[in-house]
Amino acid sequence: MADETHWARDAVFYHVYPLGLCGAPASNDGASPPVPRLAALHAWLDHWRTLGVTALYLGPLFESSSHGYDTADYFHVDRRLGDDDTLAALVTACHRRGIRVILDGVFHHVGRAFWAFRDVQANGDASEHRAWFAGIDFSRRSPLGDRFSYDTWHGHHELVKLDLGHRPVRDHLLAAVRHWFERYDIDGLRLDVAESIDPDFLRELAGFCRTLRPDAWLLGEVIHGNYARWANPETLDSVTNYQAYKGLYSSHDDRNYFELAHTLERQFGREGRYRGLPLYAFADNHDVTRIASR
Repeated sequence: MADETHWARDAVFYHVYPLGLCGAPASNDGASPPVPRLAALHAWLDHWRTLGVTALYLGPLFESSSHGYDTADYFHVDRRLGDDDTLAALVTACHRRGIRVILDGVFHHVGRAFWAFRDVQANGDASEHRAWFAGIDFSRRSPLGDRFSYDTWHGHHELVKLDLGHRPVRDHLLAAVRHWFERYDIDGLRLDVAESIDPDFLRELAGFCRTLRPDAWLLGEVIHGNYARWANPETLDSVTNYQAYKGLYSSHDDRNYFELAHTLERQFGREGRYRGLPLYAFADNHDVTRIASR
């Protein structure tokens, strides 16, 4: 866990969902030449600095089929946003302005276009990658017509669950993380659905990231449960504080600030259960109604 002097402790984050903000097509044909739409963010950087932003959280931007969380290739920027140089240039421009950058790490599941899943589709039980995915069962078909069924994220068959206990899967993901830190010079990661990820993998990932960059910062997406289970010295530096988000939202919506005050006291007061734990407070994100829409 990051110490009191870590750069992220009092960072002000701006959260961008790149495929949406940059006006990318809803689907990726996997063949078109890259279009550097991500470069449009350069025009926002100076404005974000005037707002006091010190860190940028970029949502999913690696090759995917649609919304970015259905990864097809961890090693290349989504062609709808540009190429590797497009992302590297953006991170450099951010760093010149004193803005750190973290990327979305989607490691719980992949999309159906992911190369290893396509190998299972093509070669069936003989595929050397069948063990990459959780719950593979060749005794029944999937709802999408595959010769096998498989585990998913919350029943969405477009999102195929990885078996994070399988060593080749871990090695592939860690190699991707190394590539991101070394190629783009990023400052950390936001772990998608961290609450559903094997804690042993999170511990290995945390240790690995800090061998690449001692001040690397890891944020986990956690909605329910005891946040200290994920944010602790062995795993992640912080998690999303949905409890405080609910208090912030409801208190403003009802013009009654008791819920927010109660939440903050419960979390960080004299007897607070998360006292000293730097949770990630947010006004909104891509999974909830945007505050400007309210």
